Amino acid sequence: MRSVTGDFVARYMEDSLDLDLSGSLGDITARTLVMHSEADGFYPFAGGQEMAAQIPNARLLPLEGNLSLTTLGDKMEVVTDAINSFLDENPETRRLAGYPKSSGRPDRVQSSSMAVIMFADVADSTALTEQMGDTVFRVKARQLEGALRSAIRENVGTAVDGKLLGDGVLAVFTSARQAIEAALACGKAGDDAGLPLHLGLHAGDVIREDNNVYGGAVNIASRISGLSAPSEVLVSDIIRGLARTSASVMFEDRGAQALKGVGETMRVWAVREA
Repeated sequence: MRSVTGDFVARYMEDSLDLDLSGSLGDITARTLVMHSEADGFYPFAGGQEMAAQIPNARLLPLEGNLSLTTLGDKMEVVTDAINSFLDENPETRRLAGYPKSSGRPDRVQSSSMAVIMFADVADSTALTEQMGDTVFRVKARQLEGALRSAIRENVGTAVDGKLLGDGVLAVFTSARQAIEAALACGKAGDDAGLPLHLGLHAGDVIREDNNVYGGAVNIASRISGLSAPSEVLVSDIIRGLARTSASVMFEDRGAQALKGVGETMRVWAVREA
């Protein structure tokens, strides 16, 4: 058993507070899992979001409550399951980390939380594919997907892995303002690529499983995006209420809309840059 003195820990913490390696985060090439407590009283959760946003293709896993290595308690299993699931996605990563071989059925980490959801889809992709040809369209789509993921990271969002442009691009945020800014940036990227986008935003409870999200709120975001004109950002009344005083944009009322698969009509708003 090894230990250190309290004086050593105090000096170490004091020196660590002055250590800033944020400028090197963009140089990380390894697959990265960032875990951060949502109610961390010492290191704010926003810091974890910013770190994940600056590391290329990093994944952010929010942990409920105010947890640390000394207060994990019964949450330790959630953390270890998340690490195992992350490593199971790439057996070579698991081997280099010194973990035993996977059983072939990785544990799935599932949780429920509130999120702001952005859904983007190429407008009239079938016609564009016929016009450009399959190869050209796919090249442009892959390039655009990279630009969209960059815009999402720059606005402290998390792109959901496995969602290609053919199926839409899905991202989650903790801030309605940042989600709107990301959506506007994504719209401009689509225009620049010659692949205009439908964009929709909604907020609600989502089920997080590994690096995917599910739930009625995700479906509503998708339906709202389908109502938008090419290059237009439409948001639900919930998003408009959350961002009305914080986002530097204006909202144009589009009235109550019927959404496929949703029992009640929903009021939607078009985002207009101020």
